[in-house]
Amino acid sequence: LASKKSANMFSSRCLTLPRTNASTVSHSNRIANMVQNRRSYATDGKAYTLPELPYGYNELEPAISGEIMELHHKKHHQTYVNNLNASLEKVEAAEKKRDVAEMIALQQAIKFNGGGHVNHSIFWTNLAPTKQGGGAAPTGDLAKRIESQWGSLEKFIETFNSKAVGVQGSGWGWLGYNKEDDRLVIATTANQDPLSTLNLVPLLGIDVWEHAYYLQYKNVRPDYLKAVWTVVNWKNVAERLAAAAKK
Repeated sequence: LASKKSANMFSSRCLTLPRTNASTVSHSNRIANMVQNRRSYATDGKAYTLPELPYGYNELEPAISGEIMELHHKKHHQTYVNNLNASLEKVEAAEKKRDVAEMIALQQAIKFNGGGHVNHSIFWTNLAPTKQGGGAAPTGDLAKRIESQWGSLEKFIETFNSKAVGVQGSGWGWLGYNKEDDRLVIATTANQDPLSTLNLVPLLGIDVWEHAYYLQYKNVRPDYLKAVWTVVNWKNVAERLAAAAKK
């Protein structure tokens, strides 16, 4: 059925991995449950909601300005949430009418707006103020894997940034986990495609849409990518890896 196909687009792997606080865990678990069983959206009356940030809008400065963070979270992410809810309501109505053509026509809107919600929900927890450990180098298994595959954290960041800079138009740079090979993978996705579309578990996502940096860095994406590593929450990335590797 079309409803099952749309659910498969947003694998729970994107949403059920560890978060930085209990409220975010609860929020992400509810998202995963509704995505896997979309009918609950219609039957329990609950819509997707904008997750709260685990830090203030200005707490990632100077890497990312408070103005950008507020617009990005309250305007852009909220729009993806609103449009996802509206699209799912339309799918529900089409299902009731058994209008398969309409259900198919809505799949792209669900992929785009649902992907925007998934990706940003990951992105916010992948960042942290320096006073909360943002920018501190990874340790443990994650650090060993990075050193084994890329030689050093610096070389990893250089490789990641070169691929993220090369994203044409809008998209995302990712550090993902390939469960079949038990290896880390640097990947990119276009627009709001979630990393699950590449059959990878998302560990770290960097938004390279211009709305993520233009007010501060103009069209100089490399400067944004250089600065963002000073607020990357490697603890969150390591938690995601540990959870993915166990499954």
